[in-house]
Amino acid sequence: MGDEESTARGLQKRDPEAWAEVYEEYFPRVYRYIALRVGDKTEAEDLAGQVFLKALESISSFKWRGVPVSAWLFRIAHNHIIDYRRTSKAKLHLPLDESLVSTDADPVSEAERNSDISQVVQAVRQLTQAQRDVIELRFAGGLSTAEVAKVLGKSQGAVKVLQHSALIALRSKLSSGRNHEEEL
Repeated sequence: MGDEESTARGLQKRDPEAWAEVYEEYFPRVYRYIALRVGDKTEAEDLAGQVFLKALESISSFKWRGVPVSAWLFRIAHNHIIDYRRTSKAKLHLPLDESLVSTDADPVSEAERNSDISQVVQAVRQLTQAQRDVIELRFAGGLSTAEVAKVLGKSQGAVKVLQHSALIALRSKLSSGRNHEEEL
């Protein structure tokens, strides 16, 4: 915790090194989380940048309470996505992360991988909003259960239950989709 607290103090003092360190460590995770939520790479890049700008603007109101800096950043990202959706009437696109596809892969493997990604994204969209939030923060954002709990304002137990039920639902949806494909 001491390291987190010193990082938070560095951010509050607007120490460029502290900000650079936080940006380098968390930007890719915040970006992945946002990209999964909005489905558009360009929008996700813009929104992730705006999250860090909001963090810089609001750092003076940040109070150290033992909460990791990552939880604070993802809370800002979570709220920013809600505002974005509310104000922009953004259409959800199907996010296919091009970095997951190797240029050395053969076209058949590439097509299968894209199909698998599409199926997972569609299955995630069928979860409840609370389940989606947990899955996106845990796996796209790379947050721990404790960090997700802080971002969502829930207990760790509630996050674990949501994650468990979401994974069961995803497994069910994905296996029923595969069974349907095998019948065809």
